[in-house]
Amino acid sequence: MTASALALFGYIGWTLLLVLAMEGMRTLLVLRGKKVASDFKPDGTDVSPFAHRLARAHANCYEHFPIIGGLLILGLATGKSSITDPLALWMLAARIAQSSVHLVSISNRALQIRFFFFAVQLVIAVWWSLRFLGIWMAT
Repeated sequence: MTASALALFGYIGWTLLLVLAMEGMRTLLVLRGKKVASDFKPDGTDVSPFAHRLARAHANCYEHFPIIGGLLILGLATGKSSITDPLALWMLAARIAQSSVHLVSISNRALQIRFFFFAVQLVIAVWWSLRFLGIWMAT
């Protein structure tokens, strides 16, 4: 398995883990009779501050999947994973770190750290995009 394929699988797995945690919390609340299944707000604000952060961390993953996942898939599908492989696991690590910081705190310092990890992902995505563009423009 290439680093790109592993990072893609890891990204999907991380997103799945976040949604399972979110739905696990909601299921417990329903089973304990504290909430009605049809009564949850999508952003988690009606459950707890942590549930809100969890919902946002999950949403942030799927909001950026078209860019990150798309570039990883592009590399794999075109046989050009040599473009994404060197930084693929760094991209995944930055995504997991961003989400983890989001789950732990929303303090000003945590927001700065979270933005740093987001910026790492953006820089990598732009780098990959430029590399793909350069290859296609050269042919």
